[in-house]
Amino acid sequence: MADLFSMTVPLLLRKPDGTSTIMVERFPLAQGEGLVYFEMYWHLQRPASRAIHRIEGAVKGEGPWKIGDAVITVLGCQGTHPEFAAAFSEWQLFLQQAGSGYPDRSAIESLARDCGARIG
Repeated sequence: MADLFSMTVPLLLRKPDGTSTIMVERFPLAQGEGLVYFEMYWHLQRPASRAIHRIEGAVKGEGPWKIGDAVITVLGCQGTHPEFAAAFSEWQLFLQQAGSGYPDRSAIESLARDCGARIG
């Protein structure tokens, strides 16, 4: 499988507490190992940083990936996550309808950088 940061398919993060979330944006950390990720609808949170998170630790694996006690898998791989696949489909529809209401790439990268991500 490809490198975690070059994947273009949606990814599901299972946190150490057993909850899961879909990562709609992800970037490697600028300092150390780990990543910064954005949840769906992050831009509707006030402040948006409530839905932008860091996970620190070595990225292990080639899919699924592991960072500390968190596990990242391809969303809906072999039909194992139907509720998350449906939520992601709703997110994609929302983005299509939102049009210019969703922040542009430079704004997303700026926020990620502010949270410790390496851009480019």
